[in-house]
Amino acid sequence: MQTHLKLTKGNHIVLPEEFNNDHIRFSDSVVEFFLKEFTKEGDIVFEPFAGYGTTLLIAELMERIACGIEYTKRKAEYIRGLLKHPDHIIHGDSRRLLDYELPPFDLCLTSPPYTNKVDDENPFTDYTERVYEYSSYLKDIKHIFAQVAQKMKPSAHVVIEISNLKREREVTTLAWDVAREVSQILHFNGEIVLCWDKNSYGYCHSYCLVFSKE
Repeated sequence: MQTHLKLTKGNHIVLPEEFNNDHIRFSDSVVEFFLKEFTKEGDIVFEPFAGYGTTLLIAELMERIACGIEYTKRKAEYIRGLLKHPDHIIHGDSRRLLDYELPPFDLCLTSPPYTNKVDDENPFTDYTERVYEYSSYLKDIKHIFAQVAQKMKPSAHVVIEISNLKREREVTTLAWDVAREVSQILHFNGEIVLCWDKNSYGYCHSYCLVFSKE
């Protein structure tokens, strides 16, 4: 597999007006690439941070079985209205992933919510709770993917798209920190650098961290 890709940011589905102020979305091109790389028709794809449903919707279009969890009720309801199998999206909290009836999956493909090390909002509650530290974020990431590991098929992969964050002169090494935490649970196969046609989070690239169970 290539370790350096140039992709175009964007999505085919236009969000309803109520979501127009939110520009944080998983790009279609990332989902399409990794579904082709790690899955085939009929495989099960899991997204623990479903957002606006990009992973699930493209997985269905590519004849995969999609399932996911979304914390925010209005986002979960929006996804439910678009899926062929609306019962495959769970309105819930991925920190309690094992509480839900999820099938063993072939690929977990996700871009988790981001945070800067100086922020105090909880990304796992859609930034609605405060007094939350960066160390707690990393602890929760490790806890979530420890649960993900228990639902993986033996040959399954996890792909996490994530970026380091630059704010003025301050850099949060988010991608590297997440890689370190998840590597304590799963085997780290390496990273793929995604080069984008536009800047975001202070950089024109992000990383796809690839893990396997073995």
